[in-house]
Amino acid sequence: MIYFDNAATSGKKPPSVINAVNKALTELSANPGRSGHNLSKRASELIYETRKNVAELFGFEKTEGVIFTNNCTQSINTVLKGVLSKGDHIIITDMEHNAVMRPIAKMGLDYTAVNVSLTDDENTLLNIKNAIKPNTKMIFVTAASNVIGKKMPLKDIGSIAKENGLYFAVDGAQGGGVMDIDMEKFNIDYLSLAAHKGLYAPMGTGVLLANKDIKNTIIEGGTGTNSISLYQPEELPEKLESGTVNLVGIAGINAGVNFVKKYKEKIVKTEENIITDFYSFLKNTENIELYTPSFDTKNYVPVISFNVKGLNSQITASLLNDNNIAVRAGLHCAPMTHKKIGTLDFGTVRVSPGYFNTANDLALLKKTVKKICENRKKYIE
Repeated sequence: MIYFDNAATSGKKPPSVINAVNKALTELSANPGRSGHNLSKRASELIYETRKNVAELFGFEKTEGVIFTNNCTQSINTVLKGVLSKGDHIIITDMEHNAVMRPIAKMGLDYTAVNVSLTDDENTLLNIKNAIKPNTKMIFVTAASNVIGKKMPLKDIGSIAKENGLYFAVDGAQGGGVMDIDMEKFNIDYLSLAAHKGLYAPMGTGVLLANKDIKNTIIEGGTGTNSISLYQPEELPEKLESGTVNLVGIAGINAGVNFVKKYKEKIVKTEENIITDFYSFLKNTENIELYTPSFDTKNYVPVISFNVKGLNSQITASLLNDNNIAVRAGLHCAPMTHKKIGTLDFGTVRVSPGYFNTANDLALLKKTVKKICENRKKYIE
């Protein structure tokens, strides 16, 4: 199958990641930090190496602040529930994923979802500044929209947060591996990552980079340290990593990060070339609805949403699937974005290429979309 759903998870993993996972399963099946034998020690060394490599990729100086989680959603929940409490005000954007929105709703937080301009970042920054209230404690933004790919001006937002004494947290699910994100330069306090996406790691792997303390834990248990105490350790990473860690997944993260470090320029160029070409095709194809005024790699990551006029996004995706092409349809767990672009009732078809997509893949995608457009009337309900 031709896979264009990399915004959900990278569909093809580098051989180095597969080999690292296999090696961890066959040669390193031991609990790190729990035993004194050589296998346990080697497992601990791998985990430390992975923390170090992740920190380096994202301009982070605190290796101990690299926390391994099950996914980006868990990382986000750890930040929101660990730092904020009822009565706090949080500033978000109108492009946030439900991984941010649902914890905020569950916690009953006061929030302001500021309008993101698709054409003027200065307007977005002004909206953020105007949303600050006396009880504002955090600015939490997506690095890039998972629906239309719009990048946020992270460095400037980080400056606003620092100037006003606010925490700055970033949902890096769509930015990690394809955007330049620097924790120190951007004044980011908390960065949540979906390692299985832009870092090409296995599914079920996430990372949280914590530059500041997280007061409250959402899980407690064995850490292999100070076991006589009934209380969770206060030091990172142990404070946020209870129980047996996903060593196999962490091995995959390490190999994925090394892959991205080595080939990042080529990865980004490949994805941008494919999506730029596809956007141009859509722009010049009859009966296509687009939801961004233009596409350029400075302001957008390689993610595009569209619809065939008159067709529900699910129908279009199903027709593509019938032609062995995998895309994502629906609301993409980001209803606020769909309300913003007017697609809340029928969703969008999302195309997101990866490094392993080819020119032939793109050619077949364009050919199939064109055919659906030409025959759309027979599919209209």
